[in-house]
Amino acid sequence: MLDLPLTFLQRPAAPHYPRPWLLVLMHGVGSNEQDLFGLAPHVPEHFHVVSLRAPFRMGPGSHAWFDFSIEPNGERTINEAQEAQSRGLVAQTVQAAADQLGIPPERVVVGGFSQGGIMALSLLLTQPALLHAAMVWHSRLLPQVVPLAAPADALRGKQLWLSHGTHDNVIPLAHAQAIAHHMAPLPVAVTYREFPGAHEIRPAELSATVGWLQSLSTTPPAF
Repeated sequence: MLDLPLTFLQRPAAPHYPRPWLLVLMHGVGSNEQDLFGLAPHVPEHFHVVSLRAPFRMGPGSHAWFDFSIEPNGERTINEAQEAQSRGLVAQTVQAAADQLGIPPERVVVGGFSQGGIMALSLLLTQPALLHAAMVWHSRLLPQVVPLAAPADALRGKQLWLSHGTHDNVIPLAHAQAIAHHMAPLPVAVTYREFPGAHEIRPAELSATVGWLQSLSTTPPAF
């Protein structure tokens, strides 16, 4: 059994794979580890799936990676201390899971939805040595994280799945486009997709994401 800094649910990889991968998932605001764990049956069986619970409790079964408020002009103000604490805990958890499962960073993928996607993207940018790829659904880039990013060369060979709903009423589509724009000059292979829909993962988006996950493990990482 894994011993990790954050509460989690796990689906082990099928036992007959000699080189399994690890997929770490992070939910959005107000949810918990059960949420994205529901996607585990769709994930290729050579992946260990670990779904994390954010550390800050909002209410029964309701957790967040950090608190935030929305100003009258639409700007979001985040609790920067909580975000930094969560980012550190996520890094420790990803490293601990990979170490305990014996999976090297080049077979580690970290993904999340909404605020969980923020955490996945932040980890890719600030601690790329811990993972091969990030999977970011319906999310945004925190301006606070940009100055903390690793040198561009440390991102060489990394991959990013970035998808969003064209009618997302929680995090507007422009935020996904801004992530794509930010990543463009970096040596990261970005797969960017827009899907009809709101702040949700519909079957077509899930299917395309799973296809991308499958392709990661059939293509040797480029370093």
